[in-house]
Amino acid sequence: MNELEWRLLEDKAPLESIRLADQTELRTGGRVRLRPRPGGDVMDLALDGKTAVIESLEQDYEGSVHVSVVVDDDPGSDIGHMRQPGHRFFFRSEELEPLPECESFAASPRILVAGIGNVFFGDDGFGVEVAASLDASRLPAGVHVVDFGIRSYDLAYALTSGRYDAAILVDAGTRGGVPGDIYVVSPSLSEAVDGSSEPAPANAHAMNPDTVLRMARTFGPLPSQILVVACEPETLGGEEGQLGLSEIVDAAVDRAVSVVGSLVTRISNGEQIKEATECN
Repeated sequence: MNELEWRLLEDKAPLESIRLADQTELRTGGRVRLRPRPGGDVMDLALDGKTAVIESLEQDYEGSVHVSVVVDDDPGSDIGHMRQPGHRFFFRSEELEPLPECESFAASPRILVAGIGNVFFGDDGFGVEVAASLDASRLPAGVHVVDFGIRSYDLAYALTSGRYDAAILVDAGTRGGVPGDIYVVSPSLSEAVDGSSEPAPANAHAMNPDTVLRMARTFGPLPSQILVVACEPETLGGEEGQLGLSEIVDAAVDRAVSVVGSLVTRISNGEQIKEATECN
């Protein structure tokens, strides 16, 4: 095949939705149960009965529809929603069973809890430690806890994937308080945390809520509600770096876990949290 033929083969037009023979609808962002056809490969059969989110609907040049899904219980589902290999699975429309509303996350907000920070720079690793300490089994369905570390692009894409109704970003942040103080900040989605309306310069390792939100706004719509849980650092490690949190910030991790849990509950109950709060 020549280059043009390969491009035609790979070229797929995105679709918002399709209708099945029984008139039920498959839509991007909708949830389905996987029912692979008999005789499929081993991976398809291993996914039989699992629930998943439709990541995209694509039609190739021959008119065939390819449905890309991300499985709900895949530990790497955030990678799948960023369209990375190994965590997206393709099925034909007749192999998918749309889930009824009672089994959908739509009944409760879909919330991303994102740990942010560099573990090699002292207290900057605070958000990562909080994400590791959160017990996902105790959180409501639809809450997704991810350690993004310094992966700013990945977080920006996750925020604009359309998968989440709300996001809680956890990070170390200097706000003039005493080291170990916990703050809840509700940034303006039009100006980001630092008040700037200018897009952030692209930098895969410049990781803080300010730059990520400013960058994400250039990618697409953000969740309707974004909160930042920040801890006042004692040390950020300096130029040579420092592995591990300071004693006072390490002691604040459990308090931050409780704050995040409380925010998740309030958002799940439909509350719009607008005011910044100090949680010393």
